[in-house]
Amino acid sequence: MTQVDGTTAVDATGPVTGRPTSSSTLPSLIVRMLDVAGISEGHKVLEIGTGTGYSTAILCSRLGDNNVYSIEYDPSLAAAAADHIHAAGYHPTLITGDGLAGHKDDAEYDHIVATCAVRHIPPAWLYQVRAGGTITTTISGWMLASGLVRLTVQDDGTATGRFHPDQIGYMLARPHERPPRPTFHQHAGHTRATRVNPALLQDWTGQFLAQLAAPSAELMTTGTGVILVDVATGSQAWTEPAGGGWTVHQHGPLRLWTRWKTLSLPGRTRAHPRTRTSA
Repeated sequence: MTQVDGTTAVDATGPVTGRPTSSSTLPSLIVRMLDVAGISEGHKVLEIGTGTGYSTAILCSRLGDNNVYSIEYDPSLAAAAADHIHAAGYHPTLITGDGLAGHKDDAEYDHIVATCAVRHIPPAWLYQVRAGGTITTTISGWMLASGLVRLTVQDDGTATGRFHPDQIGYMLARPHERPPRPTFHQHAGHTRATRVNPALLQDWTGQFLAQLAAPSAELMTTGTGVILVDVATGSQAWTEPAGGGWTVHQHGPLRLWTRWKTLSLPGRTRAHPRTRTSA
C-alpha cells in the first residue's frame, strides 16, 4: 500500500488505518497485463492509473516515450509518479484527471490498459481506441472479486472479448468505489431452507458471479454465515446453519440469494465467459 485515505506512505508518521487508495502493483502482474493486451513495438498506449509510475516506466522502456500516455486521478500521486518516471530517464505524456474519461486529446490509441478495476467499461474508452485495438482491464464490483478481460474494439463501436482465468485484484477506480456502508440490522423477511453452502460466496468465482447478479450489493461474513446487502435498494440476505443445511433470510425488493444462486450454479462451469459491451 502506498496511500490510505489520501495519506501517502511518505507522509505517514506512524501506523495509518482506513481504506487503501493506492498501491504499488506486483511487477509480474504488470508484465502479465501487457502480455494479455498484446502490446508490441510501435503501439500507442493509454494507461489508466499511473500510480507509482513503475508500470509507466516499463511501457516507456518497451515502446518509447512518444507512444506512452498515462493518466492519474490523484494530483499528489501524479506529481510523485512524474518525479519517479523522470528520475528513471523517461518522459511520456502524463495527465492528471479522471481516467474513466480517458484522454481524447491524443486519441486514437492502439491499446488502453487499466491498472485499476472498473465496475463497467467506460464509453469514453471505446471511443478512444481504434477499430481492432484493445482494452485490457479488470471488471470488479463491491465484493472486490475481479475478472481480467481483454476486449477488441470493433468497427461498429462495440467491443468483445473473453475473461482470462487469472485471479488478480486491483483497487476500484475512485468514482466506482463503494459508498459508506450504513450500520447493518438483520431483517428476517422471507425465510426458507437452502442446501447451497454459503461458503461458496467466499470463493473468488462465487463472489465474481454474485457481483454480476447484484452489482450494487456488498458481502459481509459472520462466524456462522454470510450477509449480502444491496446498497441501492436496501435489500438483504443472510444465512445461518440449520440441521444438515442452512436457513436463508431475504428482505427487500431484490431476492439477493435467489439471484446469486441462479446465476452462479451453472456459471461456475464456464471458465472463459464471453463479454460484449458498447457505448
